[in-house]
Amino acid sequence: MNLTKGFSRRDFLAHTSCFGACYALARHIPLPPLDPALDEGSRVAQTPLVDKGFASVRKIGNGLYATISDFSKGPTTVCNGGFLIGKDAALLIEGFTTPAGASFQMDALRMVSQVPVKAALDTHYHFDHSMGNSFYGVNNIPLMAHSTAAKRIVDNCSPMQGVGKEAVLAPLEKAVKDAKSDAERAHAQSDLSAFTLVFQVASSTVLSLPNHPLDPGKLPMSIDLGGLTAVLESHPGHSGTDIVARVPEQNVVYTGDLLFNGWYPVCFDEKATVSGWRDTLKKFAAFDKDTLFVPGHGQLCGQEGIVSIREVFDDIAGQAEKMYKAGVPAEEAQQRYVVPDKFRNFPIFAWGFTIGPAITKLYSEWQSATS
Repeated sequence: MNLTKGFSRRDFLAHTSCFGACYALARHIPLPPLDPALDEGSRVAQTPLVDKGFASVRKIGNGLYATISDFSKGPTTVCNGGFLIGKDAALLIEGFTTPAGASFQMDALRMVSQVPVKAALDTHYHFDHSMGNSFYGVNNIPLMAHSTAAKRIVDNCSPMQGVGKEAVLAPLEKAVKDAKSDAERAHAQSDLSAFTLVFQVASSTVLSLPNHPLDPGKLPMSIDLGGLTAVLESHPGHSGTDIVARVPEQNVVYTGDLLFNGWYPVCFDEKATVSGWRDTLKKFAAFDKDTLFVPGHGQLCGQEGIVSIREVFDDIAGQAEKMYKAGVPAEEAQQRYVVPDKFRNFPIFAWGFTIGPAITKLYSEWQSATS
């Protein structure tokens, strides 16, 4: 069941062209090694089930597997995911950036089990978690996601189809040209590189939408796979469509992008809420101390990963609040944030996807509280 065998020459060229757009980003985002504390004497397998460079699959529990992407080695998957295997059925997590990424994960599942796939889950609608969804459609695998995810995919990706990249990217190119300082120019260039990748993926992909919407008002919901139960939960923060998959009996959580481990969190989405996200992370911090998290990006982690991202948000909020109280405009404050030495090695996907919008949203929340 390998969809890549059916790729046309156009598909190949379109997806290969993404390497040019993502190279400048990806080479600065190597995947760190697995923490020895997780690799030695624990439920996490020391040897991956399969490793293709761009992603590897590792057993992390009884019937639980994590797919961990290494963006620096290609954009086939980009995000993390995984799968759960019970006695009767399996659940796949994420659609990834390409159908080849979803196919890779399915092939890994079939290395260990032949049980039918009950469904796949997009943890949210963003391109790196959903552009490979057509693999599920071709293979008649039900695809679950937040009830608004399908509309958000259409609203955000369809405008980039059938149009020239010049029209879409022109404002970002102008921002680079008009930058008033070297720092502002570097920030604008990172935004241009990131959005070029988004455009190339979205414009060259046949959109495939989730067909099993999950009403957040009816969650949590348990999925019985036969001796293994996954609990789907809705939490605010990253996209307005965020769903996590928990296995409480084994203290494992597939978080989607509600957790970036060792990265600056991406906050650009119009439905992202910094205060809501911080509240969600506070809830995660209250989970069992032995909880294993499969983040949306970055390496597997325990509660130390939650501590780290909360500290990042604290630092952004702390610097932003000082500027807000000093009367610094939000647009200027976005550019004046200083990455502390403690987080110097944390990848920043793009300034306008991470730090800039986080500060803008914080300003908006503070202004609303005083109005």
